[in-house]
Amino acid sequence: MKLKGDLPRLDPEWYRDRAWVFWTHPVDQRATGWLDEQFHFQFREILLHAQVRQWLACPIYVLMPDHVHLIWIGCRDSSDQLLATRFLRTEMNRLFAPAKLQKQAHDHVLREEERRRDVFAATWRYVAENPERAELVEDWREYPHLGSMVPGFMGLDPRRDDFFESFWRVFNAFGARGG
Repeated sequence: MKLKGDLPRLDPEWYRDRAWVFWTHPVDQRATGWLDEQFHFQFREILLHAQVRQWLACPIYVLMPDHVHLIWIGCRDSSDQLLATRFLRTEMNRLFAPAKLQKQAHDHVLREEERRRDVFAATWRYVAENPERAELVEDWREYPHLGSMVPGFMGLDPRRDDFFESFWRVFNAFGARGG
């Protein structure tokens, strides 16, 4: 049931299987003051559990002072990003207390043409460069609260020149195991 004030949402099928989705999770009232190294560490643990539960890969996430961006890619026909998002948001709200996430996340499901590597790289870069556009750092690579995660593959660093080569290699390995 859609309530007044809810953001439009596609049917659940759009978020399942091998969907690619760009998520934005704003903090309610744009509350700040929660972002630090400890929060980042705890966020990574929550992110890992959400991804393992639903067989998802995250080529980029950025924790901004008042919101979180991430891109998830489903790696299994049974992946469900709405379930993963519900888990992620529930656990993040525990960390934020007494602050909390805004009632609903924003999302953009990437269509087939947006998944082409050259087009996807532009979306990825938009997320990565968010701290630079917000003038938090001169170069987005200096920002400490961003990363990438594919369960079972440590050491992916979006700041590295060979990131995409490494990411696609481990993504394909993870996705192939996902069946």
